[in-house]
Amino acid sequence: YMKGMIFMSTNIIYCFSGTGNCLDFAKNLAKALGDTDIVMMRSQPVVTDATQAKRVGFVFPCHGGGLPGGVEEFMKSVKVSPDAYVFGISQSASYLGTGLYKLNKIHSLSYWKGVTHQCTCIWLFPHTLMLPPTTPKLAQKRSEKLAAKIAKEILAGKVTEKEPPCNPFNSVESKAWPKLAGKKAKKLAVNKETCVSCGQCAKLCPKGNIKFVDGHPTFGNDCIQCLGCLQYCPTESIYMGKKTQKREHYHNPNITPEELMQTVIHID
Repeated sequence: YMKGMIFMSTNIIYCFSGTGNCLDFAKNLAKALGDTDIVMMRSQPVVTDATQAKRVGFVFPCHGGGLPGGVEEFMKSVKVSPDAYVFGISQSASYLGTGLYKLNKIHSLSYWKGVTHQCTCIWLFPHTLMLPPTTPKLAQKRSEKLAAKIAKEILAGKVTEKEPPCNPFNSVESKAWPKLAGKKAKKLAVNKETCVSCGQCAKLCPKGNIKFVDGHPTFGNDCIQCLGCLQYCPTESIYMGKKTQKREHYHNPNITPEELMQTVIHID
């Protein structure tokens, strides 16, 4: 794919994923829909002209009550046909946030849904926290079942009559989030004794915020808290304060770092 290239498949799903849950969901949706390209929104999407697509979807997590850093701007850059069926799926550990509300203001949604899965914000809560409460294995099964159910509803052209809500608390929270994310980024550190200098964290970082100095990662302040670096570290050497050193790490078991690094994933 070259930048500016016109998209030609039946379906396109724009996806942001930090630790794999949203990409796993997008892949399961794509398998059920068929002939789908998943275009990643971890950096500026390589395909922004989706005017030829019959269905255009957006799958993303809730970050601090809103959208992940940069995603709102990416959504605005996407061109969609007025005849397209547009859907949005927001994934969080507990509450919906303002992401779908913001998306609906940019691209009028035919269908939307909130889905819960593991908490990946390790400094805030352990990953086993989610609503409704369940185990990690059952949460993944639930995610797969929901993806199949939602895909059927999308194929049937189901329309969500209500507009996505905008909780005032989440709205305030999402405005404060970038500053909080920057503060938290200052706590990112590495255990040099266990770090194997594999470089994966730097390759995964969507903001290019991680540089290697003397064979070990150093962290800047341009962090959006996707936490891919921490959760995917093969030796669990990256941490963000004492809490994260004690808590079990988590990333989606079906998604590899290499998949997150791709710009487009095609599924027939």
